[in-house]
Formats: sequence, C-alpha cells, structure tokens
Amino acid sequence: MLKVYHIFLQNSAEYSCAKSSRNYPTRLEREIIMAKGANQKLKLLYLLKIFWERTDDEHGLTMSEIIEALGDYNVQAERKSIYADMEALRQFDIDIIGEPQGKQYIYHLGSRMFEMAELKLLVDSVQSAKFITSQKTESLIKKIEGFVSNYEARQLQRQVYVAGRIKTDNEAIYYNVDKIHNAISNNVKIKFQYFQWNEKKEQELRRDGKVYHISPWALSWDDENYYLVGYDSEADSIKHYRVDKMLKIAETENLREGREKFDQFDMAAYSKKMFGMFAGEERRVNIVFENRFANVVVDRFGKDITFFKVDAEHFQVNVNVAVSRQFLGWIMSLGRGVKITGPDEVVDMMREEVTRLWEDYVGE
Repeated sequence: MLKVYHIFLQNSAEYSCAKSSRNYPTRLEREIIMAKGANQKLKLLYLLKIFWERTDDEHGLTMSEIIEALGDYNVQAERKSIYADMEALRQFDIDIIGEPQGKQYIYHLGSRMFEMAELKLLVDSVQSAKFITSQKTESLIKKIEGFVSNYEARQLQRQVYVAGRIKTDNEAIYYNVDKIHNAISNNVKIKFQYFQWNEKKEQELRRDGKVYHISPWALSWDDENYYLVGYDSEADSIKHYRVDKMLKIAETENLREGREKFDQFDMAAYSKKMFGMFAGEERRVNIVFENRFANVVVDRFGKDITFFKVDAEHFQVNVNVAVSRQFLGWIMSLGRGVKITGPDEVVDMMREEVTRLWEDYVGE
C-alpha cells in the first residue's frame, strides 16, 4: 500500500522535498493510506451498494462501468476479483444476474425484498395518513425509496388524494390500484367492467356488462375506499368509480382525454363536498351550528372555512356540497344543534327526507 502511495505522489513537489529529508510517511500520508485501505476492505459492500442503487430489471452495468463505479468510492478492482465478489453476494442470497447484451455482459440486481406494487401502496398509505406530518411523510417516503434503485424510486413520487383510511380484505384493489397508476404514468385510457352487489350477494355487471372506457387522472381515498377519478368522453364530464368494483382493468392504446377539464378540477374541494363519494347536484348550502360543533366542521371542511357568527351560541358556514341523502344523513347524525337554513330547495329536500323517515318508522 505504501508503494502505491509513493507512486501516487512521485511527481509532487511536496513528495520531492520529503524524499530528501526522510524515508517514512508523514501523519497526513498515513491517514491517506489508511483511508484507501479502509475503502478497499469495504469493496464488497460498495459493490452491493452499486448494484442496489444503480441497477434493476431495466437497468444494468457492464464490467467496465462496475470498475468505474467502484473507483468513485476510491476502490481499485480487477475483473477477476469482481467475479469472485459477485459469486460471494449470490451465496449470500443477493440476486446478481448477468445477461448478454450485444457483444458484452450486463449485470443487475434481480429480486428484492419488496415488489414495486407493494412499495407504491406503502407510499400511498404514508401520504394518506392525516396524523403523519408533511415533513415526516417526506422522510418516510425517502426511506421507502431506499428499497429500490434510483430509477425505480422516481415511480414512487406519486400523489393520492384521500380522506380517511382504507380497510378492506379485497386483494383485487391491490392490483387494480397499480394498474391505474401505470395507466396514468403511461398517459393512456383504461377499459374495465363495473359491478354492484345484488340481493343474493352476487356480482351484477352494471350497464349489462358494457365495457367502460375512461381516461384516468387521479385516485381518491375516501370513506375507507379507493376511487378512480377520470374523464368520461361520452358524457364529457369528470366521474368517479369504486376501484374495488372494477373488473378486468386493462390499458388501451388510446391516449387520455379531458386534461383541460381535470386541470380545472379541484380535487381537494371535490373530496370535501362529496359525502361517502355519492354524487348529487352541487349546491351552495347554508348551515347553522351550535358552537360546540366547531371541531366537527373543521374536520369535515378544513381549517380555511369561514365561520360567520350568528349569535353568542351559533355560527354559520356556507359550503359547496353534492346534495344527496348521504349529506342529509350526515346533518341528521349530528343531532340537535345543526340546521340547514338555505337554499329553500335544499331545506325542502330535508323536509321530504324527514317525512319519509317518519312514514317508514312511525307511520302516517
């Protein structure tokens, strides 16, 4: 090692001076020698790091590139020793694969601890959890990215708009979500069939089994379910679909449509105004709450909503909601102290719903 160091410094003025006055290395020289020796001892670990970060099933390295990469860590290596090191990694169950490509061999890391589909769901879960701060979310996702190559890590930079947590035993959603993400990434439409459950607990295809062709733009995680938010060119509108009720999802060769509509589409506002993701006519609704419901209102509509003081005990909010029975049911579930005050047609809808409930449970 000392001989190598001497060759390294033989042309420097400092070394020429030192040579005439001593025949042993200085403290600085010893530190450099020790550092080089330490790096050389870590060659196997650096080789694993290179395979882990710079290769995957789509990206490999030639032997020359491996030697150059080791050189970046100040590690010298020859082909013969690298072959031996790769075999040692294989014996340690590291899946190093060598494949011919043209006139040379390409080497890359094969199987890993997690599949990409699994890591994508982990990233989605971290982004979705309300109790994890933005800073911690970024930190956790960076750690998750460490399970894949630098190239695959870019696929984990995803955005999922959610409200709530998903709790399902249906594994189909696992694969459906990934197929939709891939279609969004590839900028193509998807096709699928859509079903609902009948009274016999059997799957019943909607629209007589017609195949839906939709341009996927986002995924929403709401009411413990994943929803696809996409553009329906036939209806010329943005719609949503329960992912776990979608069958035979497949990409098409047609590019996505509806970009202008989606660019004007406020995903966060959409999630807030939908109750249980049930569609309804959007209205600007005025609701009066007792002050004790302030926390409930902020949890539902966000901190930026304006509270208008009505009196010492009440405040009013004016919100855009998709008026449906689910929305009316949410209002009723809060009990006394909450009242819709406008517009008149929404108040009338509430009266009709109350009348229906009275007739169903009390009688005329």
